Amino acid sequence: MLSCSAWKRPCANWKIILISMLLNVRFIIKMLGMMCILETVFMSLATVVAFLYKGNDFYPLLISSGIIFLTGVLLYMVGFRANEYTTGRREGMLTVTLTWTLLSFLGMLPFYLGGYVDNITDAFFETMSGFTTTGSTILTDIEALPKGILFWRSLTQWQGGMGMIVFTVALMPILGGGAIQMFDAETPGITHERFRPRITQVAKRLWGVYLFLTFVLVLLLWIGPMDLYDAVNHAMTAISTGGYSTKNASIAYWDSAYIEYVISLFMLIGATNITLIYFCLNGNVKKLCRDEEFRWFFWFVWIMIGITTAWVLYTGFATDFSSAFRKATFQVSTLVSTCGFATENYIPWGPFFWSIALILMFICGCAGSTCGGLKMGRFAILSKSLFNAFKKQTHPHAIIPVRMDTHIVSGDVVLRVLAFAFAYVVLIVISCLVLMLDGLGFEESIGAAVSAISNVGPGLGKLGPVDNFSEVPVVSKWFLSFLMMTGRLEIFTVLTLIVPGFWKQ
Repeated sequence: MLSCSAWKRPCANWKIILISMLLNVRFIIKMLGMMCILETVFMSLATVVAFLYKGNDFYPLLISSGIIFLTGVLLYMVGFRANEYTTGRREGMLTVTLTWTLLSFLGMLPFYLGGYVDNITDAFFETMSGFTTTGSTILTDIEALPKGILFWRSLTQWQGGMGMIVFTVALMPILGGGAIQMFDAETPGITHERFRPRITQVAKRLWGVYLFLTFVLVLLLWIGPMDLYDAVNHAMTAISTGGYSTKNASIAYWDSAYIEYVISLFMLIGATNITLIYFCLNGNVKKLCRDEEFRWFFWFVWIMIGITTAWVLYTGFATDFSSAFRKATFQVSTLVSTCGFATENYIPWGPFFWSIALILMFICGCAGSTCGGLKMGRFAILSKSLFNAFKKQTHPHAIIPVRMDTHIVSGDVVLRVLAFAFAYVVLIVISCLVLMLDGLGFEESIGAAVSAISNVGPGLGKLGPVDNFSEVPVVSKWFLSFLMMTGRLEIFTVLTLIVPGFWKQ
């Protein structure tokens, strides 16, 4: 007679075999390996910086690079014979989610091995915050860290801004059919205009625009009071709308109107659909001006700047219009773009501005940009659907479609937008409850929840722009890390994995 354990072992093996039949596991493993190998290149850049500045972070970065490379080679060899042409949306979503998780675990190694962060929870939180371009930090003395570590920290945000998967698709056309699934899983906007027939061509041009904008911003910051090192770091974290800085005081360190206005401009560019930026650089500026989502975003930003300017003047936090406008422009830009740079502590500005901040953090920029949040396109569709609902009260038999850019938005898209908004709000509510159960106050909980899901960085209360997340409980840090990744991948990509139907044929 066979024992129960003897019966259980074959059952467990059959489950593994069954899942392997349902999913292209080898493709997923192969892609994870390729991502790790590619990540070695980026960490090697930080290692070179550490060598040039003769910091004590050279060996932690070098050892970490070796570990990531060996992990990548091992995974690639396991999945070497994968068939890229039998992949579907499930493989794309699972690959993207696992990639961001794995790279965050491996990317934290320099922080932990070098002793700059003394526990795995904080190291993982800092790295996930980097890759998701959130910008929340547990570091209390940033300037004490060596140059190589700070460069790696900024580089994680620069990679995360456009997306590591998109970068891989741009460089490695061997992905075949899997490229489309992975691209769509990481950039799941309302619509994605492919201005080239091949997905690899789209990815290459988007990354070309991204590199160009980064280079331009480096030059503009270098012309100002920043040195080259700080200019490179802040250019990477500004265009990616990440918000990591090399200074404890963030952008306030330079106290420069020039720096603030330049960074504000590029934060807003980072919050604009990068496809439209591509057309602009190719001379088709009309396409940007005619885009309805961008027009909504443009006027939304200016209205919020106007309200904030008036509020700052009214409350006496600025004595003249120019300083009030400067403060308002930067704060609105950094919040609506989900960048999170700091020049002012807006917590003393009072509950009215906190409400403004939450609205900015909730809606954020355009679809197809580097920022997080609900996105202005979805907000526009929701607003138009609401107005149409009022019209139907008076004219119940009228057919009133939702239009964007003179095109009728299909009912399926409207339903998906409604579902996303509902999931977004429900996730924020549940997150607030979880964080409060773990000991955070109401202000801190709602600020941290919205900030993490929208990938903003600063929150409210004790988690404001001049504070950090070092005192947040351990469980909350892991939960916030999960929220960062969920928000960065537009909620459905991650949450779909916990739906039982995902694992069924």
